[in-house]
Amino acid sequence: MTDETTFDPLLGALLGALLTHPWVDGARRGPDGIVVTPAPETLAVRPVPGALLREFLEHWSDVYDWVYESAEGRHSAGLDLSGWRASDTGLPLPTAHMTDWLRRTTDLVLSCHPVRVLELGCGSGLLLHALRDHLTAYVGTDVSAAAVERLSAVRTPGTAVVLAAAHEARSEQVTHALTQTMGRGVRPDCVLLNSVTQCFPDLGYLRAVLLDAIDLVAPGGTVIVGDVRHAGLLTHYCRWVERAKEPSAAPEEVERRAVRRAALEEEMLIDPRLIARIATEAGRRVSLAVHARTMAQDTELTRYRYDLVLHVDPAESPSATWPLSPHAPDRGLLGTQGLQTGIRNALLDDAADAITPHALAESLANRADGIGPGAVLLDPADPARLAVALPASAGRVAAESVAALADGADPRSLIHEPLPVFVARRLPEVLHDHLRSALPSARLPQISLETEVTAGVR
Repeated sequence: MTDETTFDPLLGALLGALLTHPWVDGARRGPDGIVVTPAPETLAVRPVPGALLREFLEHWSDVYDWVYESAEGRHSAGLDLSGWRASDTGLPLPTAHMTDWLRRTTDLVLSCHPVRVLELGCGSGLLLHALRDHLTAYVGTDVSAAAVERLSAVRTPGTAVVLAAAHEARSEQVTHALTQTMGRGVRPDCVLLNSVTQCFPDLGYLRAVLLDAIDLVAPGGTVIVGDVRHAGLLTHYCRWVERAKEPSAAPEEVERRAVRRAALEEEMLIDPRLIARIATEAGRRVSLAVHARTMAQDTELTRYRYDLVLHVDPAESPSATWPLSPHAPDRGLLGTQGLQTGIRNALLDDAADAITPHALAESLANRADGIGPGAVLLDPADPARLAVALPASAGRVAAESVAALADGADPRSLIHEPLPVFVARRLPEVLHDHLRSALPSARLPQISLETEVTAGVR
């Protein structure tokens, strides 16, 4: 507290009461009330999640318990699409589109030839059902007790589903399930995080989960981070949603709404270069490829998301660097072995020579040159550009190469963290309750967070 409290006893009492709360590290007078700083331990991931971070995780657990208990999108045991709704319409995403999404996700995982999978955040079991006949062992984790109970009721040899969050991959319950299904000391050869990173709170949590995953996977195995929302496309996504909600709105009004939507976004978005940067901290050789989503229908899942495959201690040496000077795109060269970059994505670019990821994938599928399966990739430095790798392994590059594309950038410019938005809403609620108890007759002040905290800088 500062000397100003000497002249304002009520302010001094309020500040003093706030400083007794274990979630508060600092409190001061602000221009419109009181400004507080959360205690760092409330936002920590390790050794155990702090109180505010834990509340954030519990919020998502409650959301998905409700979603899976309602089972509004459950078509069958293997196709439970509950919770999959379009942001622009609010309606369930079309079943045919989601079936296409599931098939292409399954194909990507199986292209890595795994036999022992650990899936962190298995949800309703879409990938469990799609993959299990191809595996010798599968362990899934999820924060939803409803999902875990439903999936555990189906007894399948070599399969286990346990209640655990993504940061608990090394917990006793997950370790026990891995031992029971894979054998003592046997590692998974694929750690899968699909459609789950959007529920992560912040960079610290993402780093902890990814480093655990890379450390756990067997040499030569993969860590697949799938269906990731791209941080570089947040503004584009928000404009797209707002324009869809009111097609007749003036451009400046759409922009105003888009900026507000982006500021209040409650899910995590990640630039693939940030994941590459984290991978370089793992102490293992990692190569990677950033895959575009190639479904036929134009939805947010196709436009604004990507899959990233990390190859850990790979047998093959990857290309040294991602091409910094794109090759001139030429539709006639799509059957040529190697890596062709600089292709405009027609979902995000109106240029005459642009092409959709789906059309590129169809071109590759119709080849008959014997080169082998190809891959449609996303340019790590430009999400509006695509690339084609023939064969798919030609698109793998060293993690250091992709991380270097973001040299000099603040890590937090490569990520949208939802935790600051959550804390800015939740902490004042808790502290108002605290003040009502400590000073029942006092008029409650407006409480806000330090700018550095709300910006995600801790």
